[in-house]
Amino acid sequence: MVTRRALIGATAGAGVIAMTPGTAQAAATSQNGWRIDPSQVAAHRIEGSRAVVELHTGAAAAVLLHVARRWHYEIAPLDTGEGGGIAAFSTDQAVGAKFETTYLSGTGIALHPHAYPLGGSEQLWPHQEAIVRDILADLEGTVIWGGDLTPPKVSHFHVAAAPGDETLERVAALVERKAGAVADPAAREA
Repeated sequence: MVTRRALIGATAGAGVIAMTPGTAQAAATSQNGWRIDPSQVAAHRIEGSRAVVELHTGAAAAVLLHVARRWHYEIAPLDTGEGGGIAAFSTDQAVGAKFETTYLSGTGIALHPHAYPLGGSEQLWPHQEAIVRDILADLEGTVIWGGDLTPPKVSHFHVAAAPGDETLERVAALVERKAGAVADPAAREA
């Protein structure tokens, strides 16, 4: 049985872009094992903000939108342009770290990427890191934080679970039900 931990360990040493063998036409995948397929990426608005981000549809979008929503509400707004706002899906294959290939599949997101660049020395305040740890606990290991990676990128989060993973699907359904359950403080009154 392949566990999530084994999958993450195996992909940690993988090349920047791996090719999936056994198909008529090999499909490129990001470091976390998700297929690089722009047709599976769509624009999503981050609840409570005016920010829109392109992410892989389905469970990947649900968990990453949960990260972004909580960051926006509890750490810093994502729709002001401050700190670089938000970055996600990209077709630019030039990456500084292997985990940044997750942007190619739409399964990675960077929140305030200019304020917290790859290898940067800027850190979150302790109370902000506690919020990030709480967000990660919500997601039950289905998302990895770039502050725990080498080289660090405090702004980075990516899906750690494989496509179709049962835990990912369950957690995604749970956070989707919670989305919108609280009145949106950024919504205008009619």
